[in-house]
Amino acid sequence: MEFETFRERALAYRERLLARKQRIAPTDFEWYPYDTMANIFHLDRLLTGQNRTVFEQLRQRRVADIGAADGDFGFFLEDELGCRVDLIDHAPTNFNGLQGARTLVSELDSTTEVHEVDLDSQFTMPAERYGAVFFLGLLYHLKNPFFALETLARHADLCFLSTRVAQLAPDHRTRLQHQPVAYLLHPSEANNDATNFWIFSATGLERLFERTGWEVVDFTTVGCEHDSDPCTQDRDERAFALLRSRV
Repeated sequence: MEFETFRERALAYRERLLARKQRIAPTDFEWYPYDTMANIFHLDRLLTGQNRTVFEQLRQRRVADIGAADGDFGFFLEDELGCRVDLIDHAPTNFNGLQGARTLVSELDSTTEVHEVDLDSQFTMPAERYGAVFFLGLLYHLKNPFFALETLARHADLCFLSTRVAQLAPDHRTRLQHQPVAYLLHPSEANNDATNFWIFSATGLERLFERTGWEVVDFTTVGCEHDSDPCTQDRDERAFALLRSRV
């Protein structure tokens, strides 16, 4: 399947799932308010050449959607590719305590399994082997990104990852992009969100991939691509990567 076809099917599924959520209309929790399926546009930009058909390799395979919110993308992979899906998130930091994901498992008659895992602990994965893990928008929320990526490299063939990156320090004078570094946020620099920690430079992120057992297959950035910084809302730059485990 060419990625263009996969993208259009993902967008059609997004509309069906949104309509289903509106019909369910829960009274004891709210659905995750952001459009996680919109990542399909960034994956479209990320994937090049033969990687445009990478999702064909995942048919009928086990995948993990980590930091999955309500699990929309995981449910799509189950529906479209017949994947066996593990939705992995931490209830205390999930928007609705994973009630959304568990409700959809029941409503969709899904075989997807929901797992509560604290990624800031010395965690283990629910299964020994995955065709791919989806690790989108999560890395900068972790205290120990090195341990997390090293663990995933032992269990997955591929990793789709996104995280915030920065070219400048907050002083807007110190250049970071060509140095293998990360900036440690203070909560006040991150909308008073104490779960925001490490903002890597693109060079630092690629060094982290190398040191944790990953090969970069495709890489791109989106958002503010000139003089991005770690903490200003309109200077938000995100890196997207397709990684292959070397472990």
